[in-house]
Amino acid sequence: QVQLVESGGGLVQPGGSLRLSCAVSGSIFSINTMGWYRQAPGKQREWVAIIGSGGSTNYADSVKGRFTISRDNAKNTVYLQMNSLKPEDTAVYYCNKVAGPWWSWGQGTQVTVSS
Repeated sequence: QVQLVESGGGLVQPGGSLRLSCAVSGSIFSINTMGWYRQAPGKQREWVAIIGSGGSTNYADSVKGRFTISRDNAKNTVYLQMNSLKPEDTAVYYCNKVAGPWWSWGQGTQVTVSS
């Protein structure tokens, strides 16, 4: 049973930064391409950033140049550094693998960007 535990969200002013973490247990983490996703109120969940097992990355156009995804395979953890945050980044952020059926979703972490 894979467990995903996201953390690091909070309330931040526009232009601010946050670093999210996602701890993964119960799976061979290092071989999986991992992704960060987000869901804003009234909207569908969307992908934000992905990172391959070898460290290659890809970003949604809306966050390119502002967000950075990274991973620590020794800690079974994936991170999302978010800079220059905008109000439209407000959402619940989740992590999960990218390929194949998703693992059961974690509780997510709320990010609110507001002045």
